[in-house]
Amino acid sequence: METIDSREVYANPWMTVREDRIRRADGSTGIYGVVDKVNYVVIVPWDGARFHLVEQFRYPLQQRSWEFPGGALPPAPDGTPTDGDPLDIAHRELREETGLRAATMIPLGELAPAPATCSQRGRFFLATDLTPGAHEREVEEQDMRSAWFTRGELESMIASGVIVDADTVAAYMLLLLQEKGSSLGR
Repeated sequence: METIDSREVYANPWMTVREDRIRRADGSTGIYGVVDKVNYVVIVPWDGARFHLVEQFRYPLQQRSWEFPGGALPPAPDGTPTDGDPLDIAHRELREETGLRAATMIPLGELAPAPATCSQRGRFFLATDLTPGAHEREVEEQDMRSAWFTRGELESMIASGVIVDADTVAAYMLLLLQEKGSSLGR
């Protein structure tokens, strides 16, 4: 597929929406609407027996949501998107949202959450050898809470629909696959 031209139709500090005119392999033309957002990280904090999740209000859903901690670099002061080293971002987000510091961060994988409409990708990490500390939450995270859950509790929350965040479910699946092929064990 070839891009003929592209135009930005909406932008804010966290995302842009563009419309691309394209030419398909057969010569026909069409359009694609694409949401561009900076890449992000999701961290699975695990102390060997429990997982640490955060809960916050998610405006688009108009409900609170339990999730693994994560995020991206905030926009630059001029509003332009920024990117950075995923491992550094993972350590920062874990510290900011939970207060935990991880001596070990194991990469679990990379996923595209909405490849049909969004260019964004997520990098997933398992955080172990955790040390507690004070959280450093951003202003948007003022209402955030956090708690520890056993594996059984986490799986029950996923199965019952208490956890609706797709990245959290995907992160847990990546962890299960990692455990299946490694010595991390259950």
